[in-house]
Amino acid sequence: MLALLAGAGCNHARTSVADFATERERMVKEQIVMRGVMEESVLEAMRKVPREEFVPEEFRAASYDDRPLPIGYDQTISQPFIVAFMTEQLRPQAGDRVLEIGTGSGYQAAILAELVAEVYSIEIIEPLAKMAEATLQRLGYKNVHVKAGDGYKGWPEHAPFDCVIVTCAPDHVPKPLVEQLKEGGRMIIPVGPFGEQDLYLLEKENGELRQRAVSPVRFVPMTGEAVERK
Repeated sequence: MLALLAGAGCNHARTSVADFATERERMVKEQIVMRGVMEESVLEAMRKVPREEFVPEEFRAASYDDRPLPIGYDQTISQPFIVAFMTEQLRPQAGDRVLEIGTGSGYQAAILAELVAEVYSIEIIEPLAKMAEATLQRLGYKNVHVKAGDGYKGWPEHAPFDCVIVTCAPDHVPKPLVEQLKEGGRMIIPVGPFGEQDLYLLEKENGELRQRAVSPVRFVPMTGEAVERK
């Protein structure tokens, strides 16, 4: 979940469903495609998933603004572009099982659910986990499984995973997540202290990780065991 950018406003008029659909299409064209995300399946998921359903009512009219929005508990829903960019970099396939660390609002999980077989998502803040699960169920995402817990440890009962996506930033790549990544699998993860983070794409080959930095980013820090292991 990206940190909230400065200057976010919260006084907006009520917006209709038709207006949201128009705004969603504009978001894809102007915020995502124009910045280089081209994978059609990712663009289609971004066109389909109603981001307004994943933000608090007072910010709903700003759902398709080019910025993160607060969702409570000092957390945010990520900027639409970063969701699309991370998803494209991960190269999810239809039969994949994906582990997500940092459910937040559930929006990224919903995007992934349009593209893969199963999504297993962990959120350390229990009220957020419950709200995200309720939203995803209400919208019919039966292939997303949410639990409250420490994402540093992953979800070993359902490992190995074809892909791992992390939406909060530790200062190192958690070993349990590497162990739970399938051979040939891919992980996308922001690493580093706030203000000095890079987004890394990792690929597991012969038990070893190949990694490359793909973008500077600004995510909220990973908490829980990630802090204890610094």
